[in-house]
Amino acid sequence: MADADAVRLEATVRGRVQGVGFRYFVLREAMLAGLDGWVANRHDGGVECLAEGPPADLTALLEALHEGPPGAIVDRVEARWMPATGGFESFSIRSLGHRGD
Repeated sequence: MADADAVRLEATVRGRVQGVGFRYFVLREAMLAGLDGWVANRHDGGVECLAEGPPADLTALLEALHEGPPGAIVDRVEARWMPATGGFESFSIRSLGHRGD
């Protein structure tokens, strides 16, 4: 069951975000913040991120997604907020084109 204060952020990052360590950047940021969820490359060249946790920590992650690691060029970030499900125990990198949760 989800923490009562937790929310879910689903974000898609567009631009030059594959082949630059973007997923590992997101993994590090999410783990440092204690967030749960996953990050994956998309077939269309974007990166998809689903994270759950306290709103302030997710807002910080969203800001990091707009910047990305060195070498990334972020054109835009599409973000959706919703209630957390509590269905994750950690944060991980998933394979290309993961169908989501």
